[in-house]
Amino acid sequence: MAAAPRPRRSVLYMPGSNARALEKGRSLPADGLILDLEDAVAPDAKDSARDQIVSALAEGGYGKREIQIRTNGLNTPWGYADIVAAAKTSADAILLPKVESADTVRQVANIMAAEGAHEDMRIWCMMETPLAMLGAKEIAGAHPKLGGFVMGTSDLAKDLNCAHTPDRLPMITSLGLCILAARAFGLAILDGVHLDLSDDDGFAASCQQGREMGFDGKTLIHPKTIGAANTAFAPSEADVAWARKIIAAFEQAASEGKGVVVVDGKLIENLHVVSAQKLVTMADLIGEMDGA
Repeated sequence: MAAAPRPRRSVLYMPGSNARALEKGRSLPADGLILDLEDAVAPDAKDSARDQIVSALAEGGYGKREIQIRTNGLNTPWGYADIVAAAKTSADAILLPKVESADTVRQVANIMAAEGAHEDMRIWCMMETPLAMLGAKEIAGAHPKLGGFVMGTSDLAKDLNCAHTPDRLPMITSLGLCILAARAFGLAILDGVHLDLSDDDGFAASCQQGREMGFDGKTLIHPKTIGAANTAFAPSEADVAWARKIIAAFEQAASEGKGVVVVDGKLIENLHVVSAQKLVTMADLIGEMDGA
């Protein structure tokens, strides 16, 4: 069972060791938050960060934001305890770092079941190594609890020994493989971070490319980028108006026994209507999120 449709335009990493950041997350206009126990937390702060995240979620106040807890890997001293603790929270998902096999997903699903994780809690996978790219199909189909992929483009670039170019051509194959696998299994998928916080134009271009490729949204490392990501990954007013127009026209044609209709000179078939309905649904969900 894949993750339910919801806005994921902007998903911000927040260090679990930073109590002020966890508090600020309750008021930021991000669609989602990744409460991080892995890269953003020093080894001597892992245990206290875990406790802080558990306490913050028990306190609540995060509204409609999708909350993921990124744990340490099971091959680390903290990974198992992270998963056990996260499974007992109200978080929407556990995000696993450096997943390279379907077995890892299944192992974590078993831990979650043993610890009584709530029914809607999902597993998400960081896709950030060459082995993950080559195994994307198997990972995507590993378990019904899997909800989505998050691209870890920084680690991926390191392992590929490739450059972070503006067009991201050196990692296009990797991005494409993960998008294919995610969509084949009905999963959500988030684009990797843009590291240069002074490069507004580069960030905007990266968002545009990500949306064009089919990502649901972008992971972020600073609140200043939330607004741009929300704009980039939201359907425009013109897109929504066109979608509503072709839905209405097709429904009218269907009532007259027609399977196709021409709207403003464009042939509209059922497949176009399905896409239009998804867009309108997402626009409505975004309206609810922004209103909240």
